Amino acid sequence: MIAEVLDRYDEVGIIDDAAFARAWVSSRHHGRGLARRALANELRQRGVDAEIAGEALEAVDDDAEAEAARALVDRRLRSATGTPDAIFRRLVAMLARKGYPAGIAIRAVKDALAARDAEAAEFADAIDADALADEDLQS
Repeated sequence: MIAEVLDRYDEVGIIDDAAFARAWVSSRHHGRGLARRALANELRQRGVDAEIAGEALEAVDDDAEAEAARALVDRRLRSATGTPDAIFRRLVAMLARKGYPAGIAIRAVKDALAARDAEAAEFADAIDADALADEDLQS
């Protein structure tokens, strides 16, 4: 009986994993700032097929992901206190928890720190984002 009901729901379009995945990706990326990796994990946990999830995740390109990372950093940086080093570590860690790749996270924080003040800009100038991202990938 359950299978019949589910089949009927599927026939009339009530159950549509692709539409669900697209809506989920849009909502969670724009609302919570989650990156593709975190979104893929959430869709997998909700039983969405990997192929359907992959199609939905195509809506989030590299530019959109970098832009969202920078927006998150800018928002958090306004209230951040401490040394530039401590702020850098906290913000990169926050982006990592949201699924951002190391390179995008490091560049977003470095750019935001460079625009903040003289001390933060000096610290940001000393950061080699590519080397840190490569180092993170190797560990």
